[in-house]
Amino acid sequence: MDLKKLMADIEAKNPAQPLYIQAAKEVLETIEDFVNENPKYDKYSIVERILEPERIIIFKVTWVDDKGKPQVNRGFRVQHNMAIGPYKGGIRFHPSVTEDTMKFLAFEQTFKNSLTTLPMGGGKGGSDFDPKGKSEGEVMRFCQAFMTELQKYIGPETDVPAGDIGVGAREVGYMYGQYKRIRDEHVGVLTGKGLQWGGSLIRPEATGFGAVYFLGGMLDAKKDTIKGKRCILSGFGNVAWGTALKLAELGAKLVAISGPDGYIIDEEGINTPEKIAYMTELNETRNNVVAPFADKFKSAKFFPGRKVWEVPCEIALTCAIQNELDENDANLLIKNGVKYVVEVSNMGCTAEAINALQKAKINFAPGKAANAGGVATSGLEMSQNAMKLSWNREEVDEKLKGIMKNIHDNCVKYGTEKNGYINYVKGANIAGFIKVADAMIAQGVY
Repeated sequence: MDLKKLMADIEAKNPAQPLYIQAAKEVLETIEDFVNENPKYDKYSIVERILEPERIIIFKVTWVDDKGKPQVNRGFRVQHNMAIGPYKGGIRFHPSVTEDTMKFLAFEQTFKNSLTTLPMGGGKGGSDFDPKGKSEGEVMRFCQAFMTELQKYIGPETDVPAGDIGVGAREVGYMYGQYKRIRDEHVGVLTGKGLQWGGSLIRPEATGFGAVYFLGGMLDAKKDTIKGKRCILSGFGNVAWGTALKLAELGAKLVAISGPDGYIIDEEGINTPEKIAYMTELNETRNNVVAPFADKFKSAKFFPGRKVWEVPCEIALTCAIQNELDENDANLLIKNGVKYVVEVSNMGCTAEAINALQKAKINFAPGKAANAGGVATSGLEMSQNAMKLSWNREEVDEKLKGIMKNIHDNCVKYGTEKNGYINYVKGANIAGFIKVADAMIAQGVY
């Protein structure tokens, strides 16, 4: 494996796609030695083949707003790799969605899904449509128009999308209804469905729950405990909400959360049902601004226009969007005594931030490992749909814990360095790569 040549080829083939290039580089740098020690992967050109998505679908989405004016958005579905199961990955509705965004997320999803040990390939989709500020009717009409095109390419044994940023239970419901209208079948083609029609318990909380379970594995590996640990996190959508719930349940002290307008500190702790529920209310009604939290809870103080990473803490968790924590933020966290940094968002840290954290021997968990609880529970929803049954909350949670423990153990297996430092990035990438690559070899060149 010639890393320099591969990167040159990637940059030439993917101009103006910095996110995909960043994601590919991170994986290639960490698997380089392993691949070179195992010539079979070079013999079958596995790395070159795994870098290229199997299919990229781009389509026009035309819908009518409440004023009767037609609107046009762009839709995407990147079906990256199907070696170990049907394509699986979320749908994102956000103005930042581009082909680059979808490619990097689908690439990451391939390794993340492999880590869960469930039979799921990697995919991702979405649109530059912004549901914020739209009426319920406008959101419904957009979802129906989006699914009218997407339904041609998906199915329970082909590609099973889920929710993501901007796509919650409401949007999944509208898309599922349109799929049924066109295809005349009630099957597990989407996950994140309502409980009454095929959904799974704890799916909304699962990404955050799984990240905290992974963090628990990191703490156990250091003979440390989460109780009383001072935590901060970014964002307060479903991911941050699930994370906050589990941190509170396990006795951590969450003191700061952030939004696009700044962050709040609450030294009493964001650990009561009322405070955590208000995070969800703000997400749904206030376009993610966090300032009202300080108005409602007098123990909280708002810091406008500033990043939460300046708050001293022992544990920091990214729960918003890609590259939200940069090198300067990482150095500030290190200076202020952080011990654990967990990417709960996809690629939440820049490459420079990760390098700084690892150089300082901070325990760092990459998103493809730490946030795999969401897609793992989607996989459990697929299993329940296939068997035509529904597990109770305890069963799903126990299975999620087991999956996250296995992911952590595999990261330790492949990422422990000679000095004892656990390079979770390297461990996750190698563990995820092995399963996909071996399946590709077994199935021949296709």
